[in-house]
Amino acid sequence: MNYTDYGFKPEYLTKNNQPWFPMMGEFHYSRYPKKLWRDALYKMKAGGIEIVSTYAFWIHHEEMEGEYDFTGRRDLREFTKTVMDCGLTMFLRIGPWCHGEVRNGGFPDWLLHKGFEVRTNNEEYFHEVFKYYTKLLEQVEGYLHKDGGPIIGIQIENEYGHAGGLTGEDGETHMRRLKKMAEDIGFKVPYYTATGWGGAMTGGMLPVMGGYCEAPWDQRITEIEPSGNYIFTYERNDHNIGSDYGFGTGITYDLTKFPFLTAELGGGLQVTKHRRPIAHSKDIGAMSMVKLGCGVNLLGYYMYHGGTNPKGKFTTLQESKETGYPSDLPLYSYDFAAPIREYGQISETYKEIKLLAMFIQDFGSELCKMPAFIPIDNPIIPSDVTKLRTSVRHNGTSGYVFVNNYQKNQTMAEHTEVRLTVELPKETIQFPLITVKNRDYFFYPFHMKIGKATLVAALATPLCKLEGDNTTYVFYGDREPQFQIEGEIKEDTLLWISREEAKNAWKVRLDRDYLIITDGTIMEQMPGYEVRYQNNSDLKSYPELKVCPDGFEFAGMEGRFAKYIQSVKHSECTAKISSIKEKNNQKKYEISIQYTKEPLKECYLILDFVGESLTYSINGELIGDWFYTGQPFILELTRFHNPNNISITVEALHKGAPIYLEEWPDWKDGYACNIDNIDTKSIFCTTISENH
Repeated sequence: MNYTDYGFKPEYLTKNNQPWFPMMGEFHYSRYPKKLWRDALYKMKAGGIEIVSTYAFWIHHEEMEGEYDFTGRRDLREFTKTVMDCGLTMFLRIGPWCHGEVRNGGFPDWLLHKGFEVRTNNEEYFHEVFKYYTKLLEQVEGYLHKDGGPIIGIQIENEYGHAGGLTGEDGETHMRRLKKMAEDIGFKVPYYTATGWGGAMTGGMLPVMGGYCEAPWDQRITEIEPSGNYIFTYERNDHNIGSDYGFGTGITYDLTKFPFLTAELGGGLQVTKHRRPIAHSKDIGAMSMVKLGCGVNLLGYYMYHGGTNPKGKFTTLQESKETGYPSDLPLYSYDFAAPIREYGQISETYKEIKLLAMFIQDFGSELCKMPAFIPIDNPIIPSDVTKLRTSVRHNGTSGYVFVNNYQKNQTMAEHTEVRLTVELPKETIQFPLITVKNRDYFFYPFHMKIGKATLVAALATPLCKLEGDNTTYVFYGDREPQFQIEGEIKEDTLLWISREEAKNAWKVRLDRDYLIITDGTIMEQMPGYEVRYQNNSDLKSYPELKVCPDGFEFAGMEGRFAKYIQSVKHSECTAKISSIKEKNNQKKYEISIQYTKEPLKECYLILDFVGESLTYSINGELIGDWFYTGQPFILELTRFHNPNNISITVEALHKGAPIYLEEWPDWKDGYACNIDNIDTKSIFCTTISENH
């Protein structure tokens, strides 16, 4: 067994004593069907995720005292094994309090009726936690890193001292006690982490931070203040996380001793009944790039993959006002507008942050050694829409300049004739003049080594490196690229593509590295890769593939790319409304679906609707729900064994309802309640490998 040594320095994480910049994504196994875990994890890996983080919600495993459930979607052991089989590592977040928009923050009801105060230094409470931790260890025994398994990190508690719990030395004592308990039971791993924002206690553990583009937990139903996560700053704290519990006091740990890591950078937003902002793809992309410019050395997303709450034995398992929480959440849906949505659909957000993931995979270890230098005159107020926001990361000689002119729900001033300038200890780097428009955000390299030559400056963003006979450096952008190069390079050293092409780019390793551009999805399988695509899709590959994928044919060269077009047109699934019944401010629709006889990988039902919310049932069983935001509702059908009929009930949204929406629908007689359009999307697949 090859042992990997994990650690950290004050600036960054290390892997085998080398700087390590991983991407981490949150995925809750108990909120997703067991049969689809492997598929979900490979989608995450294709997006650049290296570490999977997950909560083990206590109420999901011991809803009745003494009766543990680790079966089906609650099978933590099998999930951990699947993570390992997919070539990923894992951070297990063992609570005991997790939040995660779960009933009681994850505590079982019976625990709250024991007569002692939870989350305190109470021995009876510690005794119950000890029993739960022990059961969790039994499930993952043999899968810790020390045993050759994927679990390299354990998170203790969540927002402790900020969202409940003790503060000051009592709070630190509590966190240290929980950590020691976990270690004594047998949770011995390289990393122990604790959330560090809002005055939270960390107990000396590795602090992980967060940041969201909006705050659906905020109790207001009006526009709220612009998020500070679009400002370049040395401040690691997001003052709006957990603001439903009250604003925290700031950071409680020594910033000089720990690297800047995120575990809850919002991959989206989970809407609440009263507040339903939309997490647009560029909202997440711009925020993520700004965090890079602030010096972050771990991008960890919460959530990266959405899911659905399991059904409880005695109650529903969502957060609600009924259980003392400030917000009502959907009974079942935990879509989170995540990069991978509730039903496994790849979103535009996934493609946006994949741009950063591909860069980090190839250039992240060097970026780790480049601290952030933020100009002293940089704007520090998110509502400032006139000044250009910039930052630089460099090691004294080479690095990257970051530019952000994006703020969610704001119009930023356009900046013409801008000359980006980087002041280094021994020289000044000047870039060619550019215009920076509203909603632009990007970063450019300077003094970047490309083979034996040096890229002094470039108006293009690095995406990845392709290893073959020669190393090809791939760049992208929305403007005509300009490369200032010192030294000689080979003809195939630089490859430039548009930003849209980069969002649809996938790097695959066969006999060498290939860059494949397609609006489908490319993910690992054994052996080779699987391409998931819709009708009328095509592929472009640099360099040309040795074997043409089944179902496609070579269609000549398009610049430096070999083009492959679909050779066979597939028949598709169809759906229609078969009946409508209206009663008591709701409409009930019966939808019939006809499936293609061709092999399907996925089939999505897509509904454009207006209303307060909807629920959906199959064969009389309630399957799930959805809060209206203005976005389509999407349901994947093959997981339900291709049902021929689905019942959809839409609840009316009334004018003046106490809800925040980014855009309100058109009203008819003072309310909205209708399915406006129904569609399907059929997903087929083929493989890419060295040999068929």
